[in-house]
Amino acid sequence: MAYSREDIDRVRERTDLVELASEVTRVKRSGRSVMAVCPFHSEKTPSLSIDPARGLFHCFGCGKSGDVFGWVQETQGLGFSDALELLARRAGVTLTRDPEASKHRDRRERLVDAVERTVSFYNERLRTADDAGHARSYLRSRGYDADVVDRFHLGYAPDGWEVLVKHLRGAGVSDEAITGAGLASRSRRGGIVDRFRNRLMFPIYDVRGDAVGFGARLLDGDGPKYLNSPETPIYHKSRLLYGLNWAKSQIVRSDESVVVEGYTDVIAFHLAEMPVAVATCGTALGEEHLDLLRRFSKRVVLAFDADEAGAGAAERGFERSVPGDLDLRVAVLPEGRDPADMVAEGDVDDLKTAISSSMPLLQFRIERELARFDMAEPEARGRAVRAAAALISLHPDGVVRHEYAVLVSRQTGVDVNAVESTLTGTRHGTETPPAVDEGPLTGPQRTEREVLRLLLANDTVIRSYEVSLDLFSDPLNRAAFEIIMPLVESIEPGMGPDLGAAIGSDDHSESALLRSLAMQQRPLADADDVMKRLKQEAVERRIKVLEADLDLFDANADPQGYSDRFERLIALQNERRELRSRE
Repeated sequence: MAYSREDIDRVRERTDLVELASEVTRVKRSGRSVMAVCPFHSEKTPSLSIDPARGLFHCFGCGKSGDVFGWVQETQGLGFSDALELLARRAGVTLTRDPEASKHRDRRERLVDAVERTVSFYNERLRTADDAGHARSYLRSRGYDADVVDRFHLGYAPDGWEVLVKHLRGAGVSDEAITGAGLASRSRRGGIVDRFRNRLMFPIYDVRGDAVGFGARLLDGDGPKYLNSPETPIYHKSRLLYGLNWAKSQIVRSDESVVVEGYTDVIAFHLAEMPVAVATCGTALGEEHLDLLRRFSKRVVLAFDADEAGAGAAERGFERSVPGDLDLRVAVLPEGRDPADMVAEGDVDDLKTAISSSMPLLQFRIERELARFDMAEPEARGRAVRAAAALISLHPDGVVRHEYAVLVSRQTGVDVNAVESTLTGTRHGTETPPAVDEGPLTGPQRTEREVLRLLLANDTVIRSYEVSLDLFSDPLNRAAFEIIMPLVESIEPGMGPDLGAAIGSDDHSESALLRSLAMQQRPLADADDVMKRLKQEAVERRIKVLEADLDLFDANADPQGYSDRFERLIALQNERRELRSRE
């Protein structure tokens, strides 16, 4: 860990958990006790208890619990170190870091400082400079006043080659920091020149609220309409969502986020008093974006333009949503209009209706697929059913698959039994059908089976980990692990274990599972990633067991026993945070 235990304890002592909680949810004091509406699940009656003296919280509704650091991690989606630094700044505590960690963080701070100075420079230029008049005119045409400019720190990059570079040099910022932050690039002559020129600037912040880059709209002249910061040590577009720093608290409270296509769409949602919108930063919606959003809410609504490009963006999200633990949905907007247009034209109620009446992404995808076929032709109806069945078969829930089969039957006129027959054939018509039909697998079950595949391949990386039986939760996977692990331990890394000698023609389920996994042709997963997930899932299980025990425990009858269990819970949650901080 980069910080001393003494620093962590000082931050904990100087942080008021009740004050922290009041910033994201309703808090009610009653004598010495404090209750709050839990922001981690939907409820109207407060069930989250806060112990101000010890700095601990526990929800008797959903089971979430932890300390001040856990609160910040859960509500703001941060790792432990980032949560500690945030609370340290808030409490006025100076943290002592080890030398190696300091080098990395000091460089990051220099780059963030360069970007934040640039945000201020561009913002001041937009508000006061004569050459920014056309940028101010453009904003007025969008209905943006000075309050919007200041609220979202909008700016203007002047049409010059070294205007920003000279300003930052004058403020003592090094050329290394200027180029390292993606604010300038090398010219043919070896000098550095401004990256952004004659553009309206949208600063992009990470989830902690640090300025890390820009999205820049061309106002006139030649060049791409939008230009984003390049990849830098602090700007990774696959892990950033524009507006999340402003929206995260409301997303937690409402348990819903909305993904839109553009920066002005995000601003429009704020102006419509729906501050839950985010946008990708010059890239398609990806798995890491969804991983970021699932830290704050389970329901994610895609509100893209109702044209072919917008529908295509929604369809790309589909591949990342089934199977999954997100309630990923699509809001169908009026043809040819985006959220920014709707808000500017006063159609806020229509926008809210589109969000509240959003449909599951799988349903959207099926209906789009069916619309391609002429339902008046029998052969076209058959092709439509097969196309829809290919999509439905991806869903892990049998009940949901049946309901979508009913939907397809109604829209095509094909008997539901015929649709389900096609669906069954699709699910089992692969080149290597599963030898063991265990039904839909949970996330932990899939992770455990990936570990088994790596062990069957005697992967050298997986051999470097201590893989133990207690990390497996599924009985079938545990039984399979007990067969394969002794084989792997008895041979050199890279050699193939003799599975045939171990199980022969044994027809037990665990043997059939191992044969099935050994025959799969798809690439092996990354061993580091799989082991990280396996450990996280094992810790999550232990946390749930302990939380269930606490829910039933009589704290008044045995205060010490309750305290001991609560401390074990905190230790497990700290272990979970440490695992997450390595992501």
